[in-house]
Amino acid sequence: MSWPDQGASTDLHESGCVGILAGGGPLPGKVAAAVVASGRPVFIVGFQDFALPEVISAYPHQFIRLAAASQILAALRAHRCRDIVLIGPVRRPAFRDLRPDAEGARILARLGRALFSGDDGLLGALVRIFGEEGFTVRGAHEFLTGAVGRAGAMGRVQPDQAALDDLAHGARVVAALGTLDIGQGCVVQNGVVLAVEAMEGTDRMIARAGECRQPGAGGVLVKCLKPGQEARADMPTIGPETVRNAHRAGLRGIGFQAGATLFTDPEGCVRAADEAGLFLFGLTVGPSA
Repeated sequence: MSWPDQGASTDLHESGCVGILAGGGPLPGKVAAAVVASGRPVFIVGFQDFALPEVISAYPHQFIRLAAASQILAALRAHRCRDIVLIGPVRRPAFRDLRPDAEGARILARLGRALFSGDDGLLGALVRIFGEEGFTVRGAHEFLTGAVGRAGAMGRVQPDQAALDDLAHGARVVAALGTLDIGQGCVVQNGVVLAVEAMEGTDRMIARAGECRQPGAGGVLVKCLKPGQEARADMPTIGPETVRNAHRAGLRGIGFQAGATLFTDPEGCVRAADEAGLFLFGLTVGPSA
């Protein structure tokens, strides 16, 4: 599998502070730790009401409202950030709740129709605008190389042929969903799609799939990039709680796109899967899935 052309330099050994635009979850802290371990300074803009204080408080940081673009850009420039990373989930707010400052209004105007399109269009436009503002947008996977899922089984459990067939079907379903910018995941059981992921997120999709479970061997969760997706801003992510939720829903395993999926805690995910008797299996997904 090859990465989509992201148009950015791959030299991570440049000098200069790395700015992290942090949403929720543990990954902003993990990226910060990886940046510091590489010998570069870090500064985190924690999006107010989304970033977790316990995750980012160990690093230089500032909490800023999502639409306060002038403060965000000023903070990044004050800390001489050259590379930036967008990481962590942020719930898309209603337009009336954004309350942008003057710079934010200017950026919203530049986003244009992308603001009202799906996530891919919006994230792609944001990456482009940050580039126009003089920053290089990096993917979290460029720093968290050890957290990127690999091909094949990551734990003790291997999928059987029926599960492999469901995984392949699930990858095709996600590719079809992705062309409409709907979601990154689905649950398949014996060739039947039990649930697809939309804006509610993976965990709630898994719960719905559990309610639709059919007799026989459990279904499989499949997580993949959407075709042409901007991986630097929204890579599929799996954590130990995802594995535990899959087990609660009666699923038999999880398939993910190898080389294009981040694990918030790889060892914890493998441990949870082995304890539950679930497989974690990296799929080699081509451009057309």
